[in-house]
Amino acid sequence: QVQLVESGGGLVQAGGSLRLSCAASGRNISNYAMAWFRQAPGKEREFVCSIYWKGTNTYYAQSVKGRFTGSRDNAKNTVYLQMDSLKPDDTAVYYCAADQYLRNPFASSYEYWGQGTQVTVSS
Repeated sequence: QVQLVESGGGLVQAGGSLRLSCAASGRNISNYAMAWFRQAPGKEREFVCSIYWKGTNTYYAQSVKGRFTGSRDNAKNTVYLQMDSLKPDDTAVYYCAADQYLRNPFASSYEYWGQGTQVTVSS
């Protein structure tokens, strides 16, 4: 079993930055596919970013490309999402996800999920 705990969310003005963290426990996630998703009120959960191959490959949703950066520190069993130039449309609960076997970087069928952290961007 893998437990995931997100942190770093909060309230920020448009144009600001936040850095989300996702700490994993239970297993070493260095060989796991990791990803970030988000869900805004009244909307379905959507893919944001995935981090594969020990951090050497990252993939982004078009809506965040160039503004968000995913990374991982396998020594700390932690993944990050640096969010810059935030917009009100980025307001959502952000979730971290992990899967040992997933190989499609844009898939959503991750086995393990965190509880989420709220990000609110004011205009």
